[in-house]
Amino acid sequence: MTINELVTESHNTAVDKGWWEEPRSFGELIALIHSELSEALEDYRNGFTAAQIYYGDRQKPCGVPIELADVLIRIGDLCGYFGIDLEQAVKEKLQYNKGRPYRHGGKVI
Repeated sequence: MTINELVTESHNTAVDKGWWEEPRSFGELIALIHSELSEALEDYRNGFTAAQIYYGDRQKPCGVPIELADVLIRIGDLCGYFGIDLEQAVKEKLQYNKGRPYRHGGKVI
């Protein structure tokens, strides 16, 4: 699956499941992406390894990898709605990063 195929499938699924029947703001979408990252951190803090998938109620997949997948799905939905060519943006940013100096910015974290 390409990045743009992920974008299309993520957005189409959200539309099909009724998540776009009412307008959603950019801020709301960013907050939902952030919430998935927070859920990944909570699973890790609760003792699951970064690569561990476990199954909850009704065999729902859970764990850090699943929450990170949710991040990508939510980003894909956002990009699909706003018409963002995420694949091109990733390629452009990766190319830019290759030309940056070693540990650019000098930040500790």
